[in-house]
Amino acid sequence: MKIHGEPTRTIRLHPDNPCIVQVIDQRQLPHQLTWMDLTSVDEAAYAIKDMVVRGAPLIGATAAMGMYLAALEAASDPDFRSLLEQAAQTLGQTRPTAVNLHWALNSQMQVLQQVTTPAAAVEGLRQNAAAILDADEEQCRQIGLHGLPLIEEIHARTGETVNILTHCNAGWLACVDWGTATSPMYQAHDRGIPIHVWVDETRPRNQGAKLTAWELGQHGVPHTVIPDNAGGHLMQHGLVDLVIVGTDRTTRQGDVANKIGTYLKALAARDNGVPFYVALPSSTLDWSLRDGVREIPIEQRSQDEVKYMDGRSPHGITSVLICPEASPAANYGFDVTPARLVSGLITERGICPASEAGLLSLFPEQATA
Repeated sequence: MKIHGEPTRTIRLHPDNPCIVQVIDQRQLPHQLTWMDLTSVDEAAYAIKDMVVRGAPLIGATAAMGMYLAALEAASDPDFRSLLEQAAQTLGQTRPTAVNLHWALNSQMQVLQQVTTPAAAVEGLRQNAAAILDADEEQCRQIGLHGLPLIEEIHARTGETVNILTHCNAGWLACVDWGTATSPMYQAHDRGIPIHVWVDETRPRNQGAKLTAWELGQHGVPHTVIPDNAGGHLMQHGLVDLVIVGTDRTTRQGDVANKIGTYLKALAARDNGVPFYVALPSSTLDWSLRDGVREIPIEQRSQDEVKYMDGRSPHGITSVLICPEASPAANYGFDVTPARLVSGLITERGICPASEAGLLSLFPEQATA
């Protein structure tokens, strides 16, 4: 997608030094655009853990690049293989909910098993990381093409602007390009279909207000930031035609783990007859799990993310306490939306019901998994 009119990916090799990986420091958005240089596996792990990067696909992409950086660090060590195995463990412990992280690491470890020298490991892991980035971009583009008819149908039926609600950031910033939930929106906007996006602010880190609003604005998509609790009201009054969200992990039977608050949006959508779709690349599917509520680990983050808010003041970016200092806070990062509340899953292979049968109709090779 575009920044200041220029097509840009969220992660790349430094244009003058292929031993450096660059990512957008999303903690600084929307106030300033800063590229962070990553030169080691520890820096890659920090970027994932501290949410310099976030979003399941981009976490996976960063982990893949982190393994390439680890190979560079281990290139002169005869015990390079065990060092890379340690690097995979370090990266794998950064975020527990996003399944793409482990998918990307497993892919890199398979490459490692096929090489015999440090130099081959460096080149193999670099090439595979690049392939993971390319595949993510193409998958997200395909998700947009498959989700586009949902928006086209509403516009053709009503002749009006299509109002879409989304939660958190499942956009270009969460992926390498296009985004998942936002890809159909960008495809529709680029084709001249009038759309407007209701952007949930998404407490406590406000990824909607900070990131989704920023990237939609950069691409020229009309949007409005709303408090997290406004979605139900808007649906009751016919102001939402469609909900599209992303996911950090989707089970075999179609249960969806996404940013905390997604479940409440799905309940409101069901109560008001608003279609609720989830967009995801297949790397987000966890075929080993069935019951998402019981089986998906939910990350609990620092209570300070709830108790403090940051924003730009005349003195720069400032963090302020918003509740009594002694009050404890709970910070569940995700919740699980049961498949029965999901109208459909938008994948790179098409749209299917949120069920095991639906998913296997698109991914029959997983029938015996």
